Amino acid sequence: MDSLWLLAGGFATALQPANLAFAFAGCLMGTLIGVLPGIGPAAGTAMLIPLAGALDPTGAIIMLAAIYYGAMYGGTITSVLANTPGEAASAVTCIDGYAMARTGRAGPALAIAAIGSFVGGIVATIGLVLVALPLTRLALGFGPPEVFALLAVGLAMVTALASRSAIRALVAAVLGMLVAQVGIDPVMGTARFTFGRGELYEGVSIIAVVMGLFGLGEVLSNVERRAAPMSAPAIGSLWLTRRDARDSAGAVARGTFIGFFLGLVPGLGSMVPTFLSYAVEKRLSPTPERFGTGMIQGVAGPETANNAYANAALIPLFTLGIPSSPTIAVLMGAFMVNGLVPGPTLFTEHATFAWAVIASLIVGNAMLLVLNLPLVPLWVSLLRIPYPVLACVVVAFCVIGVYSVNNSAFDVWVMLLFGVVGYAFRKLDLPVAPMVLTLVLAPLMERTLRQSLEMSGGDMSIFLERPLSASLLAAAIGVLVLSALSFLRAVRADSEV
Repeated sequence: MDSLWLLAGGFATALQPANLAFAFAGCLMGTLIGVLPGIGPAAGTAMLIPLAGALDPTGAIIMLAAIYYGAMYGGTITSVLANTPGEAASAVTCIDGYAMARTGRAGPALAIAAIGSFVGGIVATIGLVLVALPLTRLALGFGPPEVFALLAVGLAMVTALASRSAIRALVAAVLGMLVAQVGIDPVMGTARFTFGRGELYEGVSIIAVVMGLFGLGEVLSNVERRAAPMSAPAIGSLWLTRRDARDSAGAVARGTFIGFFLGLVPGLGSMVPTFLSYAVEKRLSPTPERFGTGMIQGVAGPETANNAYANAALIPLFTLGIPSSPTIAVLMGAFMVNGLVPGPTLFTEHATFAWAVIASLIVGNAMLLVLNLPLVPLWVSLLRIPYPVLACVVVAFCVIGVYSVNNSAFDVWVMLLFGVVGYAFRKLDLPVAPMVLTLVLAPLMERTLRQSLEMSGGDMSIFLERPLSASLLAAAIGVLVLSALSFLRAVRADSEV
């Protein structure tokens, strides 16, 4: 009951004209980012962090969150109309969505995607409302050892699940941790790895790093492919028939369930729930052989799971301070830029802000449903923009955005450097996610590690003497061991072939 009263207060803030405008702007920009191939939600969110840093924290996070889940829906449009996913999670929608478009049923495919996304997003947000206070009350009882162990679990899961190769994921994670060491030592107060540059005393700018890795790195990778303008088939009527509604109802329900529960697991990534939902629908169908020819269940299930995952992935961030995906890590960076630390203290020290953002998730998902279907023709017209033009716009946004944060040309050079690093990661098939997540989490982990050792007088056994921290560390080690065994099994299988 407390949660409902707090949510009502959150609606009072979220429905203020200024915050409604931020949610509206975020939904539009998010859909645009999702529609345009080669950008993606992580890069789009990163590009707009500098703008958010100049805004009121509540409005800024409302807008960035709307960009995130708006992009998850926007990727559907190109999947259905052009057989090209705007972002990775929508790749599976190409299979039946594009087949529906080729038979003149693009309208119903887009309509069920919008409806399913709305249902999945709303249910996941309700789940956040129900578990927020219980989880934060539990987490508030954590001391530094428990917090360190919890962050270690989240980092281990992301590192293990973010890549096909555990070794490559660990390399990326270690690089992120090394970058996070630059700046002033939080305990001793001495400068480390700054090379005499005053600009590095506060550490490497998270904004510059993520905009380089995601924004500039993605542009360099896509320019190399020389992406061409796309054409799209006619949309037709957006109305669902009774049969469409009946056939897709079960898929929407199952997609909501799959997306919500997988969103709670850090590191899985948005592609896992969508492909799993598609596989479930195909297995349960009495005519599985027709999948790939335009089955509406093949659109309804994955698209519902997509947005349910996107909203559920915010639960670990809000309640425990663990980012579960690269985009959520970027969003966590936006929190920190605005002087906010996600986690259990968010609901005690900034309760009005936290519940306003949660209420805005419901408002934003409703906006997506109402706004995007009428605007589909507009989004389709944007597909004709030549990619070189789009790339120039993205690079300009990145440079102006990074410079505007601190009026520092040094930050622009940092962004350019990490843009090259991001491009190299893609060429070497190294995952970017572990590097970004360790960059965000490493300062928190270092602080809690040092606090724990101060409590014990330098005795590492404090982590084993406390049952909860010992259990969490065992879980983190177990995740890494299982990942390593899976990697070795795959290598052995390849060698036998």
